[in-house]
Amino acid sequence: MTTIAKAPAGRLELFPVTFFAVVMGLGGLALALHAAAPALGFGPGLSGIAFAVAAAVFGLVTVIYLAKAARHPRAVAAEWHHPVKLAFFPAISISLLLLGTSALTHAPPLALPLWLAGAGLHAVLTVTVVSGWIGSRSFQHGHLSPAWFIPAVGNVIVPMAGVPLGFVGLSWYFMAVGLLFWIVLLTLVFNRLVFHDPLPERLQPTLVILIAPPAVAYVAWLRLVGEAGPFAEILLNSAYFFTLVVAVQLPGILRLPFAMSFWALSFPFAAIAIASFAHAGIAGSALHEFIGVGLLAVLIVVIGALSLRTLQAVARGEICQPE
Repeated sequence: MTTIAKAPAGRLELFPVTFFAVVMGLGGLALALHAAAPALGFGPGLSGIAFAVAAAVFGLVTVIYLAKAARHPRAVAAEWHHPVKLAFFPAISISLLLLGTSALTHAPPLALPLWLAGAGLHAVLTVTVVSGWIGSRSFQHGHLSPAWFIPAVGNVIVPMAGVPLGFVGLSWYFMAVGLLFWIVLLTLVFNRLVFHDPLPERLQPTLVILIAPPAVAYVAWLRLVGEAGPFAEILLNSAYFFTLVVAVQLPGILRLPFAMSFWALSFPFAAIAIASFAHAGIAGSALHEFIGVGLLAVLIVVIGALSLRTLQAVARGEICQPE
């Protein structure tokens, strides 16, 4: 019997949806630099540069992924049906939301269309992803990872620009959904981390995502309510607790071979830095300002290292390889 060998997949076919996590990290950096500006005394120039870079990278990644969808629709469908990669599709809408939030300062005419596109797409993706989780497909405990927080994180990002743009009621809807699924997924993820096998090496960087939901929710709460209170303090200090937990795990994570999942380190550090500066401003806390400066420094180092390592991996042909 003659065996017909399957042709090897091309680079475009293997281009992963996880590349949108790069945009999340760069968008988070732009917002963190903007939040730090009053404390550090610099103007909007640095955050504007970060916003422009994030927008350019988003455009590049979007064009490449659309080309993949047009030429290799089965590969995109395979990612959509993958139990882990499915959770990264909302990174597309989150990227739009982050760009829309930055655009409030740096490109006001773009803020509303970017926010509307991001919020609308994220609403659809959240319902679709959650429906996929509870639908006819069966998931195993090994499929669960902190990456499943990504749809929840996106919902609590919506009020950051939604409130200034006048969509207060809609922002409360997204906030409610995000907080609900943060609590549900936090329980599920901790059960998986404590009682089942350790995360595979490629997914261990996603542990850092634990920081993001309460940190972003704190900033969103300030937008919606206008002041800090007991619930806001719970959110902020929960984010600090997860930051400490991640700090203990980080040395082991950094010894792992590089993968695109390492970009999961970036946005959570941006989120907790932004939350720290926000609390410093509303509470007049020098301590939280100091914490924010330290976290911003960590974020800049992380983004710089990840950018360098990604460019090296692209040059060496290490990206878009079969798994």
